[in-house]
Amino acid sequence: MEPSFDPTEAVAALRRADKRLAHVIDRAGPYGLVIQGIDSPFAALLRAIVYQQLSGKAAATILGRVQALFPGRRGATPQGVLDAPEESLRQAGMSRAKVAAVKDLAAKTLDGTVPTLARLRKMSDAEVLSRLVQVRGVGVWTVEMLLMFRLGRPDVLPVGDLGVRKGFMLTYRREEMPTAGELLEHGERWRPYRSVASWYLWRAVDLANGKSK
Repeated sequence: MEPSFDPTEAVAALRRADKRLAHVIDRAGPYGLVIQGIDSPFAALLRAIVYQQLSGKAAATILGRVQALFPGRRGATPQGVLDAPEESLRQAGMSRAKVAAVKDLAAKTLDGTVPTLARLRKMSDAEVLSRLVQVRGVGVWTVEMLLMFRLGRPDVLPVGDLGVRKGFMLTYRREEMPTAGELLEHGERWRPYRSVASWYLWRAVDLANGKSK
């Protein structure tokens, strides 16, 4: 999926706005955030809930087991998840908290709290955030990652993300990680491309750890 903005223009704007970030850009190379796309908000959030606090391999295994509970072309649907016995979901490897979360996700999708993909794409970042955090187990960070990696929104700054905070500390040679307020204040110079700036802050951590990407 292609981004909704010109990455070259975004990187050039960030270079002009922030010399320290420009140094990271020089070292990290071209912007490379991969937008994964989205089939539906329900499916994306179901996956996000399953993956919370698990390694990728373990989460993928559990997600596969959950999906196997719903054979057929449509797979897991909101009504199907709502009707599924809790014990079946538990046997697939989900914790009680995650079962409660996906049940709430299903109910809030059916009642319209979680919008359709068509409606979601027309909503502002703030509107998406305010709607989706109403789902049990879905926090601000989860929605921010959906906005960045699934919807390709260009101006998201996840101030609570540890990698972004550490990348800022390294980039600006601070002894401590910034507060959310400090990040927001500094990030004003990155608008309207704060997602791109965040990606480069993640790369700053990779570079400090000896990784090129």
